Amino acid sequence: MKVQKRYWLLVIALVIPITFAGAHPAQRLGQSGDDSTTRQQIAQDFGNALLVASDHYAGQIDFSKLNKSAILGMLHTLDPHSNYFDPKEWEKVQQDQRSRYSGIGSTIAPRNDKVYIVSPFDGTPAYRGGVRYGDQIVQIDGESTDNWTSLQVSQKLIGPEGTSVTVKITRLGASQPLEFKFTREAVRLDSVTNYYMAGNGVGYIDFERGFNLTSYDEIRTALADLQKQGMTSLILDLRNNPGGLVDQAKKITNLFLYRGQPIVTLRGRPQVFPTREEVATNNSPETFPIVVLINSRSASASEIVAGALQDHDRAVIVGENSFGKGLVQGVFPLSDGSGLWLVTGHFYTPSGRLIQREYANRSFYDYYLKRGDKDAVQSTDEKHTDTGRAVYGGGGIHPDAVVKFPAHEIELQRAWVEPLFQFTRTLVAGQVPGFVEFKIERVCDHKHRLAASDYPVGDKVLVAFKTFLREHKELKADASRIEKDADWLKRRIRYDVATAAFGEENARAALADGDVQIQRAIAEVPKAKVLAEDIRRMRASGGTRRN
Repeated sequence: MKVQKRYWLLVIALVIPITFAGAHPAQRLGQSGDDSTTRQQIAQDFGNALLVASDHYAGQIDFSKLNKSAILGMLHTLDPHSNYFDPKEWEKVQQDQRSRYSGIGSTIAPRNDKVYIVSPFDGTPAYRGGVRYGDQIVQIDGESTDNWTSLQVSQKLIGPEGTSVTVKITRLGASQPLEFKFTREAVRLDSVTNYYMAGNGVGYIDFERGFNLTSYDEIRTALADLQKQGMTSLILDLRNNPGGLVDQAKKITNLFLYRGQPIVTLRGRPQVFPTREEVATNNSPETFPIVVLINSRSASASEIVAGALQDHDRAVIVGENSFGKGLVQGVFPLSDGSGLWLVTGHFYTPSGRLIQREYANRSFYDYYLKRGDKDAVQSTDEKHTDTGRAVYGGGGIHPDAVVKFPAHEIELQRAWVEPLFQFTRTLVAGQVPGFVEFKIERVCDHKHRLAASDYPVGDKVLVAFKTFLREHKELKADASRIEKDADWLKRRIRYDVATAAFGEENARAALADGDVQIQRAIAEVPKAKVLAEDIRRMRASGGTRRN
């Protein structure tokens, strides 16, 4: 048994060099004797360390976790984006890329150490079953959810298609808990979370869930619908979009550029990832003015789209510096059902910018939290757009109009999110006297687009909120701040009510008036019109790119 145990540990130790050698035959062909000796030494050192741990460690050893940690540690010494996923994680990655997962189909949120339904997705088991905003999840398959986190609840609700799960909830106004038995189904997670007309011919698309297999089709559908409603200019909101499939970014950008215009250049090791330039193939692209919104969480494929539209003067970029991920990752499924993302190249914008942030000599966490980053544009990497405007690389996509997210918004959310949720939950349940018009006795209507006349929130509602706080001192809210924060509170209460009535995604339109970045994007539409006209004139006169 001892010999078998040691043999197994050595097999685990050899997983890393074998998987990498197997994944890259072109690199193996050029492997030197020194490389082979180094690999054998690494495997031997790792195996010896495992043997010592197995023989002397006081507790139980989970060898699969040790193996995973070793692989991740190795990859993170290469760069912050190469990653390893165990079989369960790899399946979720694939589900995300297909814009779907298997479960009951509802967003949930932790509030006051309990977990509540926020919004069932349209057409899902949760929607058909009739769960509503504010329902508290108290049991899953007979297990109490007391002291559970929202992650623990989520892990219980998600499962293989066709399997069942029983959920017990408590609902304000109901005398007894309600029990639902759901059969899990494939649930769509669209990349485009919302779109609507923002007024004066301005269409708005909220595209934040990443570039997945359905993203291009979703964008086309949204554009077609908005054009039917009279859209003459577009705000494309890429804030918080983490990126994803390069092919989807290329196809979406192709909607707005003329045939032959470069979209992105991909460069890697010649023998593995030959350089290729992706160019537009569209003879009749959309010509309406575009404003693109980005922030520090807009990364990767988001930056491909924003960078290409900026370099070709096709859009005005508004917001904050994007994340700065100019790396291309190859996808490598492994034989045990796990998978690997490995950086195989860099991408460059049409003007030649590499927008990747510096990660050498920085910790993994400092890099992701952007600690120590310079906020200034790197003037040493100056390039030029088609009309000669200066743009810069080295630190993400720098907006044409810089608008910071207000720091006080974070503090407001921290102070008010739980008291507001509990108040709105009571309001839509018809439990706040004198406000019967806010009572919602149905599952949310996802087909409805929020209108200005839907659920206006005035001073009377704030008076009721103050009364509610006096009656619920356990919420520990500072009611003296209500007058100071009145405008923000009105928007948030309306947003929460609209979430209960029309779903979380439609409700976001309720926050647009207080979103300084969206409002600046609307204000930049005239400048985007000028850019669009300049491009049309330049193309008509046979103008070329200035580098």
